[in-house]
Amino acid sequence: MVRRLDLDEVRQYIENTSESTRIYIGTDSERHRRGGVWFADYATVVVVHIDGNRGAKVFGEIVTERDYDQHKDRPKMRLMTEVQKVTQMYLDLAEAIGDRKFEVHIDINPDFKYGSSCVVNEAMGYIKGMCNVVPMIKPRAFAATYAADRYKSIVRASSYA
Repeated sequence: MVRRLDLDEVRQYIENTSESTRIYIGTDSERHRRGGVWFADYATVVVVHIDGNRGAKVFGEIVTERDYDQHKDRPKMRLMTEVQKVTQMYLDLAEAIGDRKFEVHIDINPDFKYGSSCVVNEAMGYIKGMCNVVPMIKPRAFAATYAADRYKSIVRASSYA
């Protein structure tokens, strides 16, 4: 499944909003098997919270890629791919975002009883180094945890209709 967002459309939309608009960028992934081979669907969303209090518009994309992770309980490679995708989306939109408040959200749980905790330090360091921002992680990463996850289910439902 490939559903790409139009970066120019997102940039133009952001640029036409006020400086009090807030931008949240998040990515989530889901692993599945096809013909004995593992794949992951990566959903990346850009939530444009208009004036920080007047509703939001959500832009999104879903890309399916081969998942080479061999450890389901420690999905390091897949999670770092999520981190790379959310970082790249920010870098693609940084000029349009300008001085607006923004956050980068990653679907990683710092609690060691969850598999995603295996990359929390690497993920946060990568995003801080590339975007100069401390990313939000669970439970504060709603753009990844809820918006990207919900976007995946909406796109799937519409593709079956």
